[in-house]
Amino acid sequence: MNQYVEIILPDGRNEKVEKGITLLELSKRYQNEFNAPIVLALMDNKLKELRSHVNEDCKLEFLDVTNRDGYRAYLRSVSFLMIKAIYDVLGRETGTKVVIHHSLSRGFYCEIKGHQVSDAILEQVKHKMREMVEQDILIQKRTVSLNKALKLFKENKMEDKVRLFNYRRVSNVNLYRLDDFEDYFYGYMVPSTGCLQHFDLLQYDKGFILQFQNRQDPKAVAPFINHEKLFKTLKESSDWGEIMDVGTVGALNNKIAQGKINELILIAEALQEKKIAAIADTIMQDIAHKKIIFVAGPSSSGKTTFAHRLSIQLKAQGLKPHAISVDNYFVNRELTPRDADGNYDFETLDALDVKQFNEDMMKLLDGQEVELPDFNFKVGKREYNGKFLQLEKSDILVVEGIHCLNDKLSMGIPRDNMFKIYISALTQLNIDDHNRIPTTDARLLRRIVRDNTYRGADAAKTIAMWPSVRKGEELYIFPYQEQADVMFNSALIYELAVLKQYAEPLLFSIPKDQPEYIEAKRLIKFLDYFLGVSSEKIPYNSLIREFVGGSCFR
Repeated sequence: MNQYVEIILPDGRNEKVEKGITLLELSKRYQNEFNAPIVLALMDNKLKELRSHVNEDCKLEFLDVTNRDGYRAYLRSVSFLMIKAIYDVLGRETGTKVVIHHSLSRGFYCEIKGHQVSDAILEQVKHKMREMVEQDILIQKRTVSLNKALKLFKENKMEDKVRLFNYRRVSNVNLYRLDDFEDYFYGYMVPSTGCLQHFDLLQYDKGFILQFQNRQDPKAVAPFINHEKLFKTLKESSDWGEIMDVGTVGALNNKIAQGKINELILIAEALQEKKIAAIADTIMQDIAHKKIIFVAGPSSSGKTTFAHRLSIQLKAQGLKPHAISVDNYFVNRELTPRDADGNYDFETLDALDVKQFNEDMMKLLDGQEVELPDFNFKVGKREYNGKFLQLEKSDILVVEGIHCLNDKLSMGIPRDNMFKIYISALTQLNIDDHNRIPTTDARLLRRIVRDNTYRGADAAKTIAMWPSVRKGEELYIFPYQEQADVMFNSALIYELAVLKQYAEPLLFSIPKDQPEYIEAKRLIKFLDYFLGVSSEKIPYNSLIREFVGGSCFR
């Protein structure tokens, strides 16, 4: 009987290892090749926790926290560690309820319901967390029946999880245990608490920030940057979700099952329209000076539809808005900067003719007639096709582009003449109290659906380019978001239940041997939490129509 199997490592090494060895045992042989703890493995293009065994020949790659999936495992695990520590310090019988709300500056904003958060409490919790890290406690996993999981959740007063699993179509549930505490988490975990060396707890607002280690520098905690405007927008959305009793996926599924989704759609759409109208009112308060509205936001935030709807509100106030896309000021293709890999870098500000843009805007503000360019993306050149514009008293410009909050783009334009808007899809839903939905996941699903609907691109292509898109956002959009005069959250509380119908078939079409399959599988599992909703009842001017089709603005 063969006692060994062969593994093939990413660098091409073929090695014989003991059949049945755990990935955790095996990872210790390669740990010195990594700068951070190994936390997961990729076996034949399938993610595996380190508790798994190697029983046959395979391709094997170990992942540390600098890897995207490894970092996600770290985020879940350190959250688990924090929740356990809070219950140890404050006790569960006192009505303590930990809620992880949303991300903020490389951390999660959390609250402890039933307790006033203080520095003293946070120090106790932090001390308990570090104590468990030093003990290097195994994070254990067990599979139980759905009925048993529901019973456990009810006994532990986890109503959010009861709601969620009432709509699950699985027969078994994976639970994680840390010492005497057991919980459910969406996704893989690190093998033990010893992997969770770097974190911090910072008091913030009514709760605190669980600050994570720096993915690029895993031996340090990421610096905290206070994004006050972003936090206010996120908190407002979360508070609204709680008021409407749709703060979690299970609560949303309840609305769908009870036939209340149409009302929820109308309320969500009315709320967005009210906020857009309020932004128009704010602009009108200083309309003698505000002549250029800049709209910026990350990919798939709904900038185009937002700009149309804002323009309608401004028209209702007697103005004549003119839409201008900064993309029309791209430099000719051969002049486009290249990134470190030698590819054209269309995300950098240097890919735009900033000088010409400023000259045109200043001439328009000065009352001069300007011929505006169009960029021909097929041939990679800027063209002039007789599109002239001269501003009159009631005219106003609505300029849209990813760099619109960067002062370098508008360096020649007086600040008093500008009104800056940051728009992003800041998901207010959580899977449950301990499992949040990253806003990037919602935007990626929007992008997958839109790219297929309007650009004929398959899901694999969109997923493959997403890391590059995200890198551009981190460099060129997020650092400037606090410079906005107002922020607008384009996320709709019901949208993931609608996107599910469109995205699932596209994700299922990705073959298992493609690199993008791992991410597709994760998104499929995520969408499985939702009951589906038809797009039939969605208004034609809805932001979500920009992605699923049927928009009155196309």
